[in-house]
Amino acid sequence: MTALLIILAAIALLIIGYITYGSWLAKQWGIDPSRKTPAIEKEDGVDYVAAPPAVLMGHHFSSIAGAGPINGPIQASIFGWVPVFLWCIVGGIFFGGLQDYGSLFASIRHDGKSLGEIINDTMGQKAKKLFLIFGLLVLILVIASFVNVVAGTFFTEEGGFGFTGNPTNNQTTAMISLLFILIAIVYGYVTNKMNIKTVPASICGVIGIIVITAIGLNCGFVMSRTAWIVFIGIYIAVASLVPVWILLQPRDYLSSFLLYAMIGIAVIGIIVAAFSGNASFSIPAFNGFKLENGSFLFPTLFITVACGACSGFHSLISTGTTSKQLKNEKDAKPIGYGSMLVESALGIISLIAVGMVYAKYTEGGFGSPSAAFGAGIATMFGPEGSGIYNTIAALLTLAVSVFALTSLDTGTRLSRFMFSELFLKEDEATWKDASGIRKLLAHPMFGTTIMVVIGCILGGLKLSAIWALFGAANQLLAGIALLAVCAWLGEVGKNNKMFFIPMIFMLCATLTSLVQTIIKKFQVITTPDAVWGDWFQLIFALAMTILAIILVIEGIQTFSKQKKANA
Repeated sequence: MTALLIILAAIALLIIGYITYGSWLAKQWGIDPSRKTPAIEKEDGVDYVAAPPAVLMGHHFSSIAGAGPINGPIQASIFGWVPVFLWCIVGGIFFGGLQDYGSLFASIRHDGKSLGEIINDTMGQKAKKLFLIFGLLVLILVIASFVNVVAGTFFTEEGGFGFTGNPTNNQTTAMISLLFILIAIVYGYVTNKMNIKTVPASICGVIGIIVITAIGLNCGFVMSRTAWIVFIGIYIAVASLVPVWILLQPRDYLSSFLLYAMIGIAVIGIIVAAFSGNASFSIPAFNGFKLENGSFLFPTLFITVACGACSGFHSLISTGTTSKQLKNEKDAKPIGYGSMLVESALGIISLIAVGMVYAKYTEGGFGSPSAAFGAGIATMFGPEGSGIYNTIAALLTLAVSVFALTSLDTGTRLSRFMFSELFLKEDEATWKDASGIRKLLAHPMFGTTIMVVIGCILGGLKLSAIWALFGAANQLLAGIALLAVCAWLGEVGKNNKMFFIPMIFMLCATLTSLVQTIIKKFQVITTPDAVWGDWFQLIFALAMTILAIILVIEGIQTFSKQKKANA
């Protein structure tokens, strides 16, 4: 019954936050439904493509979700369910939702351009270049993290290559994911080239998902981990270069149905467990400010939960792909703010899921948080090993891998935009306007190749080595994004006071975490046990800390100038 009360309280609070705070933000910023968006004014059939609100909601939500709201809250559950619950709710409404909505709004008022361009308008060219470098470092970690997650979800220890009957969950997930790419391409073609309406196309798409799921449950696909990493790298490179209507829009839209189904199954499971006693929620309410492993609640909790409360990666998606597809400004609230609150709800569901198998999870009984999530939800319906348990666990594993792939698609496309921006002058719109070596460096193919190769190489590391650094870098990006939007709102004379507390808190939490990582890794590299991964984390943490501090100084100077101008 505790689990049921937790999810009901979460849903009620998030709905109240959406209706009250979300609407207040829209009034403060002056959302204008009559104003043309960049998707309409700059339509090019490749990146600027106006999408129906439901389709764009699917793309945005699938892209920001990834595996973050599942992995993060589950890993943070060691502090107890109350701290995780509170941070998902408070963070989602006042931190993450504010960042996502604000970033999307700022971008659509900047011709759908990136956060770097927004920073350029308020803090100058130097700050823009520094931010682009910072953002690319974060995207490397995003690609590495999710390549690792997806490859780990697809491969099986026994290896081999080809189709197999009586598949394991991983082989089933791999097969369905491959077929999912095909039906996404078909959906994109029939809706954009054959003018089939969204509703009938969606019905056919859902039927297609059911069909490929049935195929995958009976016929899996097998490859080694290395082969899957290579395949994923090639796939995301291609997906980031083709027009959004071919793969990005349809794939993310269709994958959102899996997400909605996953949330629905989880809620039903929680209700069933509450009244049937199939499973019990066993996470302690609070385990203290300091754990036996030496972790402190601050800053560890606020770094680990990540996407379930606030994620800097969301700001890159809002300003990188979503703003280029938004048909009307009024849709910015449900897509930008609403999606974040749904993700917070998913974070709470993940917390409840691990609570159903908490003893086994803390004893290391699962290979990953995603596996614990699937097992926790499946346990609500039946005992381990039963038919319904295996089916639900397989479907949930599929959903997690699909979300990670959508984040990879979008993250790689974002890295293409930002890599090109880094080498362009202010008067150059695209790589074609550049000259000399800069024309090569700004070419979409060059930036994509560099980011994918580095990301896939790092994706071969252990997830723990990447995720710890990704969490801090990602949340630090959130602090920088809050700073950037806050500075822009101040520049154009709109209310930006709601940004200061979230901005300062996120910067303090993440810089504290990075400094702790630097100290820890410096101690490790002076011992014979040091490996190259320790050096990688140390250098990455140092680079991000220095870049962030410089950007914060630039921001403080900008706020100071704005204050003097308004005095």
